[in-house]
Amino acid sequence: MRPIVDVAAELGLSADDLDLYGRHKAKLTSEAVARLDERPQGDLVLVTGMTPTTAGEGKTTTAIGLTQALRHSGANAAVALREPSMGPVFGIKGGGTGGGNSQVLPGDDINLHFTGDLHAVTAANNLLAAAIDNSLFHGNALGLDARRITWRRCLDMNDRALRSAVIGMGGTSDGIVRQESFDITPASEVMAILSVAGDLDDLHRRLGDVIVGYTAETPIQPVTCRELDVDGAMTVLLKDAIRPNLAQTGEGGPAFVHGGPFANIALGCNSIAATRASLATAEITVTEAGFGSDLGAEKFFNVVSRFGGFEPQAAVIVATARAIKRHGGRPARDLEAEDLEALEAGLPNLDAHIDNVTTHGVIPIVAVNRFPSDTQAELDAVLAHCRRRGVRAAIADPYGGGAEACLDLAGQVREALAGERPPFRRLYDLDQPLREKIETVAREVYGASSISFARLAELTLRRARRLGQDDWPVCIAKTQYSLSDDPGRLGRPTNHEFTVRDVRPSAGAGFVVIISGEIMTMPGLPSSPAATLFDHMAESHTT
Repeated sequence: MRPIVDVAAELGLSADDLDLYGRHKAKLTSEAVARLDERPQGDLVLVTGMTPTTAGEGKTTTAIGLTQALRHSGANAAVALREPSMGPVFGIKGGGTGGGNSQVLPGDDINLHFTGDLHAVTAANNLLAAAIDNSLFHGNALGLDARRITWRRCLDMNDRALRSAVIGMGGTSDGIVRQESFDITPASEVMAILSVAGDLDDLHRRLGDVIVGYTAETPIQPVTCRELDVDGAMTVLLKDAIRPNLAQTGEGGPAFVHGGPFANIALGCNSIAATRASLATAEITVTEAGFGSDLGAEKFFNVVSRFGGFEPQAAVIVATARAIKRHGGRPARDLEAEDLEALEAGLPNLDAHIDNVTTHGVIPIVAVNRFPSDTQAELDAVLAHCRRRGVRAAIADPYGGGAEACLDLAGQVREALAGERPPFRRLYDLDQPLREKIETVAREVYGASSISFARLAELTLRRARRLGQDDWPVCIAKTQYSLSDDPGRLGRPTNHEFTVRDVRPSAGAGFVVIISGEIMTMPGLPSSPAATLFDHMAESHTT
C-alpha cells in the first residue's frame, strides 16, 4: 500500500488536510471538508445493478475495478463506498471491500473497526436508548407512552436473539419492564443522519429532531431526542465519525469509504460528505448504491442526490449471466450450467433496471460481470440484447483481471460522459402528498398495477400528514430479491399489488420510511458463519 499522504496528494490534499490513522488510512479534517464544499464538482457515475441473487452480483468489486480502469485510461478518478458492517462480515458475506484484483485497502481494517465510525454510531444510538429508559424510571416527565416507544437499541452484529427482548427485569432499581428490540447498526437512524449531515451543526440539529416515541394523550404527540437533552452528547460522540475517511484501491488510487446504511431498509449509499469531497477533488467519482435500481438507485436519485445537491450523469448496471438465468426460472442451486433459454427468459429483469435508470434521465451502461462459470455464448447473448436496445454494454472481470479487464467498461463510461446528456429527472416533487409519492415509485419503478395500504399504514400516514411530514421524500423498505414486495416473484413482475404495511418517520434524517413486506432490521447468523474462518487472522494478517 502507498502512504495515504501520497494518495491524498493526487487529489490536491496536503498532510495538513488529514488526521492520520496510521500510514494507510486517514480522516479529512473539518477545515478540508468545508473548503472542498466550495469547489466545482466533477462527473458522478453511479454503480447499481439488476435484481441480485443471494450471493450478490459484484457491484462493489465492479465499482472499484471501473475506477482503476478509468485511472488507467488517463482520468483522475476516485471511488466513494460505504463502510462495511461487521454483521455481514462475520455472517454470510464475509467482507465488503470488493474482491480479487479490485479491492479497497487496508481491507482487514475497513471490514473490522476501521476508524471507529460504526462504534460511534452504536454508542450514540444506545445513549439515546438509555436516556429514554432513564426518563421513564425517573417519573416520565415527558409523558412518553412505554408502548409507543419507537427508538430501538442497536448492535453491529447479526444476533437474531435480540430481535425481541424484555428489559428492566430485576429489582425496583433496575428500570421499567418493557419490550425492546435491537437493530443492526446500519439500520439505525443515527447512521442515516451521519450519512446525510452536512456539518456538526447540521448533525446536532438532525439528532435533536429524532422522534423516539409518542405520548399517551389523544391526539398523540411525538417526543424528540431534543426533549431528552442528549442530542449534544450524541453529537460529541459523532464529532469524528462525521468526517470522511480516505483509503486506497488495490492499485493505489483514492477511495473514500464513509457511512454505511443498508439499502433494503435505508438509503444504501456512502455519506454525502464523502461523495462531495470526491466530486471536488476528482474528475470522475464512481459511487455505489446497494442492491438493484429499484432500491439503491431509486433512493440515490430521489433522496440522496436531492439532499446532496448533485446529479449523476451515468449509471452502470451490474448484471451477471447467473442472475439473469435465475430470473428466467433456473433453480438457485444450479446457476453455473449454460442455459441460453433461461437467460433469454430472464432478460426482462435487466430491461426493467435499464428502464428505471433512463426514466430518471440518466445514461445506462450495462456491465456484464464475468463469473468463471459463464460461457462466451451467454455473455454474447447479453451484449447482443443490449445492442438491440441501443444501450451501451461491456464485459468486465474486475475480480479476475482488475483494471485491465474493465477497460472496455471504462471506455463506455467515458463515451457516455463526453456525449449529450439528457436532463436529470426525479420521480416526484416534495410538495406532493406522501401517498402520491409512494404510488409513483411503486408504479414507475416496481411495475405495480395497484397499491394497497394496510390499516396501520393508513393510520400512520394520517399521523405523518398531521405532524407536517407530507413534504418529505420517501425511502421504501422492501425485499431486494424481487422488483415487487414479494421475494418469490422473479423476472419482471406485472399486474401485481404493492402493499404498504407501515409508515415510519425518520425525522432526523429527513425522510419517511415506507415498510412493505417482511423486512428484517436485525439479521441472524447462518449455520456456518464466516466468523469461523477468522481463527488465524491475527497471525497471518489476511482475511
